[in-house]
Amino acid sequence: MAGIGKGAVFEDLLPVMADKLGGDGLIRELCNGFQLLMDKDKGVITLESLRRNSALLGLQDLKEDELVSMVKEGDADGDGALNQMEFCVLMFRLSPELMEESQFWLEEAVEEELNNNTGRF
Repeated sequence: MAGIGKGAVFEDLLPVMADKLGGDGLIRELCNGFQLLMDKDKGVITLESLRRNSALLGLQDLKEDELVSMVKEGDADGDGALNQMEFCVLMFRLSPELMEESQFWLEEAVEEELNNNTGRF
């Protein structure tokens, strides 16, 4: 379980999704989630689009202050909205187990790349 804002708790399903879909599949699903939540005219997730579309992803029980916290926590550039990268980073940050697994995936990818390049130089 992980939290958003003050007291909000949700079931952390990202590790399960990652296991079933693999890294590329998980990223595709996060991008699909972003598309569902974003304001179609602005191309970003605004507080209003999050309010309007959160039920599409099972987030209908989040309170107003939790939605505000979610946008504030993910808004790295300070524009008051979440672009696709900010949304994906936020989803990973809210998933402690996935953060631990991502370190493993990075190490595995580097090792594979090194093995593939052995003897090329």
